[in-house]
Amino acid sequence: MAYNFFAYIARMKYISRWGLMRNSVQENIQEHSHMVAVLAHTLAVIRRDVVGEDCDPGAAAVAALYHDAPEIFTGDLPTPVKYYNPEIRDAYKAVEAVSADKLLSMLPDQLRPAYAPWLREEYDPSLRALVKAADKLSAHIKCVEEVKAGNNEFRQAAIQTLEAVEAMNLPEAAYFIEHFLPALGLTLDELQ
Repeated sequence: MAYNFFAYIARMKYISRWGLMRNSVQENIQEHSHMVAVLAHTLAVIRRDVVGEDCDPGAAAVAALYHDAPEIFTGDLPTPVKYYNPEIRDAYKAVEAVSADKLLSMLPDQLRPAYAPWLREEYDPSLRALVKAADKLSAHIKCVEEVKAGNNEFRQAAIQTLEAVEAMNLPEAAYFIEHFLPALGLTLDELQ
């Protein structure tokens, strides 16, 4: 019997992000998930080695790799729509759960338990917060790249994504913002 899981995972490259905005360079969920995995791994290393809290960088990277996999079936719903009100947010969460279960059904029974927590985001809440911070940082970096390319349509989104990360009050994210973000692009003061 052939299983379609990886054929569908490979389709992540066809799902575009930032659908409500003009992009200088298109970004898909496969590229985005890779960057989120790199950032989540880094935040986990900072949490473990700088902050001194227990954290598994490998688990953070895996969680990030699969964090948008359900969008293979749903597409990328833009953030302003997804979070417009609680009813839309909750309905979309339900659709994502169905999508995650559909992906799991495409694996042999023996493999499903290994993938279920990542696809369903059923893992430690502190790790989920770290992946969420990495997700926002990735979005911020994309916004800064667009602004640097002359696309000021992303300027407000760059400010909002960075403010969202800062509002999470994660010491590892603050460390990343202080030590790495300046080399990646514009500061908050330069964006305003």
